[in-house]
Amino acid sequence: MFFTIQTHSYHKSKFVNSANFLSGGIYGSVNDVSEYFNLKSQNQLLQEENNYLRSLVYNTTDTLAKPFLDTIQSGATYKFTPAIVIKNSYSATNNMLTINKGARDSIKQDLGVITSKGILGIVDNTSNKYATVISILNTKSRISAQLKKTNHFGSLVWDTKSPNIIQLQEIQKIAPVKKGDTIVTSGLSSIFPKNIPIGTVQSFNLDVAENYYIINVKLFNDMTNIEHVYVIENKDASEINSLLNATNE
Repeated sequence: MFFTIQTHSYHKSKFVNSANFLSGGIYGSVNDVSEYFNLKSQNQLLQEENNYLRSLVYNTTDTLAKPFLDTIQSGATYKFTPAIVIKNSYSATNNMLTINKGARDSIKQDLGVITSKGILGIVDNTSNKYATVISILNTKSRISAQLKKTNHFGSLVWDTKSPNIIQLQEIQKIAPVKKGDTIVTSGLSSIFPKNIPIGTVQSFNLDVAENYYIINVKLFNDMTNIEHVYVIENKDASEINSLLNATNE
């Protein structure tokens, strides 16, 4: 076989092609295994890239010419820190989450937490390496939200009935509410930027006594399946809060 392959070009060509096919299959299999074990690092890279892109979106207001801002630059209002949820609850009345970033990562109380699909909650307490987050599925949670198409705003609360549905209250009856309308953050607090997704209108009814709508909002997030999150820090929060406190006094 050796002499036949070496002395006949046709047989040699067939042998080389077969060898290449075999080695290519082996390399392909090895590459597939390598890619599998690299999934964790690749996911981390994707999260870091998403983190950077979010900083661009929420730190620019000109939609026609968005400069490439980095969150470490002085001109950026919002800083985004990626984190992973290591504990989650959604069946209690006052649900909490725990993330794997803490004080050493500049995480502190009252920072907003979101996912790639929408808001998740607000940081409550921190240790050196971890932080607890008040979930939006918590009766103590109260977040300013609005109808995206009209800017009518109210308060986002939870009636504890379903982990997929929360309530938007205090929307004035003059607002043209329709099923399927998108609900987003209002930007009227120093915690969340404006227009972070929350969910869509599932149903609504008018509180005749108060002249306000109570809207059931179906969340974009699956609150029972949360892993990768982003912690938002508004660098101007202290200045804004100090001004508001001085005004109230």
